[in-house]
Amino acid sequence: MSAAPEAVTAADAVDAAYDRIAADGRSGIWIELVDRGDAAARARQVDARVARGARLPLVGTTLAVKGNIDVAGLRTTAACPGYGAIAAESAHVVRALERAGTVVVGVTNLDQFATGLVGTRSPYGVCPNAHWPDLISGGSSSGSAVAVAAGLVDLALGTDTAGSGRVPAAANGIVGLKPTRGRLSTAGLIPACRSLDCVSVFAREVDLAALAVDVATTGLDPADPWSRAAPLRTVGSGRAWRVGVPSLVAADFDGDPAGLDRMERASSICVAALGAGRVDVGLGDFLRAGDLLYEGTFVAERFEAVGEFVMSHRDEVDPVVGSIIASAAELPAWKTFADRTELARLAMRTAPVWDDIDMLVVPSVPRIPTVDEVQADPIAVNTMLGRFTNFVNMLDLCAVTVPVEVATPSRPPASVTLIAPAWADDVIVAAGRAITASFDRSTPGRPASLRGL
Repeated sequence: MSAAPEAVTAADAVDAAYDRIAADGRSGIWIELVDRGDAAARARQVDARVARGARLPLVGTTLAVKGNIDVAGLRTTAACPGYGAIAAESAHVVRALERAGTVVVGVTNLDQFATGLVGTRSPYGVCPNAHWPDLISGGSSSGSAVAVAAGLVDLALGTDTAGSGRVPAAANGIVGLKPTRGRLSTAGLIPACRSLDCVSVFAREVDLAALAVDVATTGLDPADPWSRAAPLRTVGSGRAWRVGVPSLVAADFDGDPAGLDRMERASSICVAALGAGRVDVGLGDFLRAGDLLYEGTFVAERFEAVGEFVMSHRDEVDPVVGSIIASAAELPAWKTFADRTELARLAMRTAPVWDDIDMLVVPSVPRIPTVDEVQADPIAVNTMLGRFTNFVNMLDLCAVTVPVEVATPSRPPASVTLIAPAWADDVIVAAGRAITASFDRSTPGRPASLRGL
């Protein structure tokens, strides 16, 4: 297990976080902050534990929690003010991180009921991008990603069903780690799709995100019937990694003329940084599996989770979110089984790919749109954003989104998502660490080890 960065005391970290939040002052990031005095008291308790000899790997870090995950004493709304209740206790994963020494400072904004990849579908306001004001923040874990990217906190929890822990990481130029489905308990989470939901972690560095996932991994949780426990694969296979790179065309980047060149440069950076062999991979069956998430009956799981509330409180629900969830009410039961059979067929067709590669590298998103584009065509833009993310949970894969270059004043850094089979989390973490370490952040767009490319 990696160590958290050397840090100040928990008390100093909390004070600094609240000062930064006050100085930032932007609306749309937070739903509710923990009372500063209460957070300071918890920090003093952490420091007292350390003084008594406790070894707490996350001491000196602060944590933001997506607003569909329970934090004791705060209302869990999933960005719907009339929904939910004050949590009697924190979610399983929050408690695990707190035991490791981090301190929660607040709950963050999201696309309502975790339905969206855009960061604009919330009565608490459009969540601003951390650094590029015209661009979306991404969703649905928008506030969590922005809180980390803006330096307000060290860590944040999100959730990821269709890409909610990866799209906002790309939009804000940070790391988003989506572990194997079921590795982290979802007890204490307002679900989107129970069978697919994952808790994800945002950080500015791969090591800290991986550390948080490690300490939050507690095996089977009786409170979460979808939790799983399995041994992780080890990285040291004794041979060079093989990286799958998809064959892409300009259309895959939704009209962005620079998209194809950006991805070719990014994939070359990844292959060179890893000293890996490059294997061409077709994405067709992967993408068809992703299409089932919203074009098939899997969306009915959203209705199972919150549909009764949505149908009886339409005036309290974001219109786009309400239409998506309400439309699932009439889906026929027989089609559910047809879609599950089709998903099983696609899983069987994609399984042999993993015999030839250790990981797949894809664009995190085709491009980062503006807020105005989302407002003009919310469904189409959202669909575009999920092109390379929707299939991951459907096919039981793990993923990490990482920047591969430094940012510029006009746009976030180029970003890729590394994908591997379930329980190969250690592989993508090690690869993400190597890739992000390979480029010189003081030299825009040019990894120090790759200047000859």
